[in-house]
Amino acid sequence: MRDADKPGPDGHEKTGPHRDAVIEVENLVTHYGEHRVLNDINLTVRAGEILVIMGGSGSGKSTLLNHLLGLLNPTHGTVRLLGEDINTLSLLEMTDLRRKMGVAFQGGALFSSMTVGDNILLPLREHTRLDEQTMRIMMRLKMEVVNLAGAEDLMPAELSGGMIKRAAFARAVIMDPQILFCDEPSAGLDPIVASSIDKLILDLRAAFDMTIVVVTHERESALAIADRICVLDRGEILVLDTVENVKNSPEPRVQDLLNRRAEVPEVDPDAYLARLTRGILS
Repeated sequence: MRDADKPGPDGHEKTGPHRDAVIEVENLVTHYGEHRVLNDINLTVRAGEILVIMGGSGSGKSTLLNHLLGLLNPTHGTVRLLGEDINTLSLLEMTDLRRKMGVAFQGGALFSSMTVGDNILLPLREHTRLDEQTMRIMMRLKMEVVNLAGAEDLMPAELSGGMIKRAAFARAVIMDPQILFCDEPSAGLDPIVASSIDKLILDLRAAFDMTIVVVTHERESALAIADRICVLDRGEILVLDTVENVKNSPEPRVQDLLNRRAEVPEVDPDAYLARLTRGILS
């Protein structure tokens, strides 16, 4: 392998700075008030890749996802989707770009007053002028893909947890997006159902040749579906690499996350005593 083709620190070949990139994040910094949540995030996602973003609670993974969806403005840095700097787009331009994106929300986010079929049809009704018959055929095709055939007239309350997730995926891909974002797709599911959702994600990538970004804290799911894993901690990327390299990472905090080891903070005795006696001892 030529030096120019060897993988860089993010696990990508260096045949060009943004070759086949559909998502590019450069020097991203974000604050909530005075608190810095993301610190100098850099990552690239290629067409057809499954990137899994992992991290503990408060690591910044949900904030990063919100940036990728165009829901937050950064303090500093850029986010480009399909070559567009999303923070420079008008509302109309961002709406057009979002038609090329699908989102499978945590918990499904189905409208409880609408049937499953109507939930899945909603993006087509909002963003296209297709006739009803064509839209229903498209809806049933997507329900077949996610193994929900025949459930279109059910209400969300009649679905199991796994079926709700599948309906959410059907709605997310109804417009054949180029990029699919998944927020905790396996959360709250038993291991067998979670495994079926992992397989569904792989099947969707194979069927529609889409790029998929998954935010999860589920180790087994991440290892099963990812081409690369990005591990966040305290707003910074600890490692961004292939599954095998992440599994073998020498970084202790990465191994703590993968092996579910609790981080025990060091305690300064003087500081601890000062907190307990503040305003009491003179």
